[in-house]
Amino acid sequence: MDGRNSGVYVYNKTKETFLAFKVKVADSVLGRLVGLLGKRSLEPDGGVWIVPCNSIHTIGMLFSIDVIMVDRDLRVVGLHELVRPFSLTSPNFQAESVIELPGHTIFKSQTEIGDQLVIERYEKSPAAVTAPLSEAQTIRNG
Repeated sequence: MDGRNSGVYVYNKTKETFLAFKVKVADSVLGRLVGLLGKRSLEPDGGVWIVPCNSIHTIGMLFSIDVIMVDRDLRVVGLHELVRPFSLTSPNFQAESVIELPGHTIFKSQTEIGDQLVIERYEKSPAAVTAPLSEAQTIRNG
């Protein structure tokens, strides 16, 4: 994650549910390489948004995660629930980025393929949103 943002939250606009409030953006080579490696767990409302990305591995991880793959318009194009440590996901060529979330997030939020997500920046708290969606998309696009 670089210094351009302090984090983002992820909202499922289709289902009107929040998926996570403390999502770090991994949009640098190092950030994408490290991801969740070395972490013992994810906070219940945490996650990592890997940009760009269309598949992930959990080699070296110690816990299971849920994985949501989204296209350039932030529409859900792939779901992987409870991906175990030392696993790989197949590339999803529709996906432009991947959101790694705590296990059971997909089930709890009832997120499905085709759902529209909103990913926006926050500064200090989820209530203090400071950037519109178009600006959050520029995080992804560079």
